[in-house]
Amino acid sequence: MNFLVVSCSLNPESRSRLLALSIKENFESKEEKVQFLDLAEKQIPFCDGDQVYSEPITDELAECISSADGIILCVPIYNYDVNAAAKNLIELTGRNWMGKVVGFACAAGGNGSYMSVMGVANSLMLDFRCHIVPRFVYALGDAFQGNAITDPELVERVEELSAEMVRVSKSLIAN
Repeated sequence: MNFLVVSCSLNPESRSRLLALSIKENFESKEEKVQFLDLAEKQIPFCDGDQVYSEPITDELAECISSADGIILCVPIYNYDVNAAAKNLIELTGRNWMGKVVGFACAAGGNGSYMSVMGVANSLMLDFRCHIVPRFVYALGDAFQGNAITDPELVERVEELSAEMVRVSKSLIAN
């Protein structure tokens, strides 16, 4: 199995990046093959629906998505939605998402956005027939201290999401 963890925040000190790193470590502790894609470390153009598809970075991103069996998008929540960088990644890589298992880990500022990934999840399901892992991680700021996740319940939920991603991905590949 090949897993991909995507840190979608463009802020290198973001809390969603801490979630992404924790999930990556969970996969590694299970001896699963995992790639880590940090969008903050790439110069990714906006999707223009035309010229951007001839850019080498677009091919690189498409290969990351294409080679993964399961993908966890670690996103910050802005204005009751996933950030624009996450949506841009999906627009740039389109059909490479076909049939993938996708999970979500979110860092948000308030309780009211807990369903914020549903628009993107629905799009992935309908447009690319992705299988969405129904166990999301949704974390608020008080679960973090500096560069660490300090809430034991959040640590447990991250572990559960990682385990569920492996279970669902392996089950779908076996059939």
